[in-house]
Amino acid sequence: QVQLVESGGGSVQAGGSLSLSCAASGYTDSMVCMGWFRQSPGKEREWVAAIYTDGGNTYYTDSVKGRFTISQDNAKNTMYLQMNSLKPEDTAVYYCAADTDSDYAWEDPDAYGYWGQGTQVTVSS
Repeated sequence: QVQLVESGGGSVQAGGSLSLSCAASGYTDSMVCMGWFRQSPGKEREWVAAIYTDGGNTYYTDSVKGRFTISQDNAKNTMYLQMNSLKPEDTAVYYCAADTDSDYAWEDPDAYGYWGQGTQVTVSS
C-alpha cells in the first residue's frame, strides 16, 4: 500500500507563489503516476497535473499551464507542485494521488487508488 501526505499549503496574495509537497511511503515502487487534484466547496474534484514516475512525462489542465509545475524526486519518493502567479480561483484543498495500475487515465480521479488528506491553499485578492 501507499501512503501520501501533502504539505506546503497556506495563504498567499494573488500573484504570489506556493510550493506543495507530497511525500509517499509504503510500497512506492508500485506508483506509476502521481497527480495533483483540487476541490473547492460546491465543486467536483478537479484534476490539476500529473507526472509519470518512470520518465517524468508531465500533464497539466489548461487553467494552470504556464503557472504550475509538477515535479518529482524519486529518490525521496516526493512529488511537488510549484504554483506561481496564483489567482483567487486557485483557492481549494489540494490533494496528491498515486496510480498503480498503468491505465494512463491521469485526468480521472477514479484512476487513482491512493490519496492524501489534502492541504488548503487560499489565494486572496
